[in-house]
Order: sequence, then C-alpha cells, then structure tokens
Amino acid sequence: MDREERRGGSGAPAARQLWVEEPATRRRMADPVRTVAVRAVLIVSLTMIQAMIAFFCTMAGSWLAFPMVLSSVGSTVVATWAVLDVWVTRQVWNQRNGVVSEPSSSARRLRRERRRERRAARAAARRGELIRPGKQGRLSELSRF
Repeated sequence: MDREERRGGSGAPAARQLWVEEPATRRRMADPVRTVAVRAVLIVSLTMIQAMIAFFCTMAGSWLAFPMVLSSVGSTVVATWAVLDVWVTRQVWNQRNGVVSEPSSSARRLRRERRRERRAARAAARRGELIRPGKQGRLSELSRF
C-alpha cells in the first residue's frame, strides 16, 4: 500500500478508530455503592499485603513478626467491616431508589392492573360525591328546606 492509499485518496490522513465501544453488559453501580466498593477493595488489598509481610517476618524470625500479626488481625476485622459496608450500602440504595424490574414480569403487570382498578374506583367515588343521583331536582326546590 502506498502513501496515497493510506490517506484515503484525498491527501488527508484517514481517521482510524483506535477502539470500538461495546455496550455495557451490566448497569453501572450507583455512586455511593461504587465509592464504598473502591474503599473496601483498597482496605482488603492492604490487609492481604500486611498478612503476607507478617507471614514472611514470622518465617524469617524477625522481631517485627509479632506486631505485624497483631495488626493483621485488626486489619482483618476492618476489612470484614468494609466488605459488609458494601453489602449494606447496596441494599439501602436499592431500597431507597428501587430496582429496575423486567418488563415481562407478571407480578409487575398484575400490580399495574390493580392500581388502574383502584384509581378507577376512586375516580368513580369522587364523581359520585360531586353529583348525587338521589337528589335530582331544581335548585329552587332544594332551597326551600
């Protein structure tokens, strides 16, 4: 291929796409959940590094082994707390903001139908209160009483 073909024939360099964006297979996590998840990943990774250092210090017979083991136990508690925080934050976010359900869900369709029926019944009751079929007559006749 010569230089002119690579430019697309017009003299200008042809625009090449560096990557092709693919649609996401899963929805993006909510911001609060993502923040807590990143924090948990960092804490867990530091805990694992600390546990490895404690193990190697123990194998080497270093004086640092005992303090590292104690701090590793404490870090494990903190890491467990961080992972539970991700789970709790996700549950709270789902409860407050709702979960997108599948449109084909039969329960969703039934709820929608029941809601329509209740609205229609309320609207009919309101109409019945405004216009009472039992008191038909002229205003002048009703004002005598």
